[in-house]
Amino acid sequence: MGELIAEVVPLALAVALSPFPIIPAILLLFTQKPRAAGFSFLSGWVIGVLGSTLLFVLLAALIELADEPPTWASWTRIGLGVVLIAVGLRQAFTRSDSGETPAWMASIDSLEPAGAVRLGLILSAANPKVLLLAAAAGLTVGSEQAGLGQSAVAVLVFTVIASITVALPVLLFTFFGQNILGPLGKVRSWLERHNAIVMAVVILAIGALLIAKGLSGL
Repeated sequence: MGELIAEVVPLALAVALSPFPIIPAILLLFTQKPRAAGFSFLSGWVIGVLGSTLLFVLLAALIELADEPPTWASWTRIGLGVVLIAVGLRQAFTRSDSGETPAWMASIDSLEPAGAVRLGLILSAANPKVLLLAAAAGLTVGSEQAGLGQSAVAVLVFTVIASITVALPVLLFTFFGQNILGPLGKVRSWLERHNAIVMAVVILAIGALLIAKGLSGL
């Protein structure tokens, strides 16, 4: 059980440390309905991460039934690691220094709670970087055949850790109200400036970790 948790925690931290979902989570706190919008976004994000991870858990279970040799899991980790490294290198070398805010991000101030839920779903379940990490976690859990209870705990741990940095601004606003918007605004500005390089470093590290783990299992 402990070993399974240890495998999914780094993947969850990679999702959590991504600045990409944290920025809209903060921006939503500047809308007319900050609490409703913030919690709606968080709900969409959690549902997207949880759903994506469960999908790959089930996929891994089906593969396991059809293919008894366990080497597929190691090759899958290697493959995902190679893809993540490619994505990380592309992120590092093609990052934009223009400082322009994307159009979808600029429109966040007019989002209603229903739109915030959809945004949370899109940025999790439809985000290739998050999806790759959810796939790695789900395939890891599903290939271990750890039993329903242990698998459920591992998926829950992954989802909670992957969502913690999205939840933090919302919870801070809930407890401290408008007083927290100044510091959160500074955090948002820093993340906007360094988003690409932070994400690249995180993805490269996790990609290398997956490749090493996959090679060790061959």
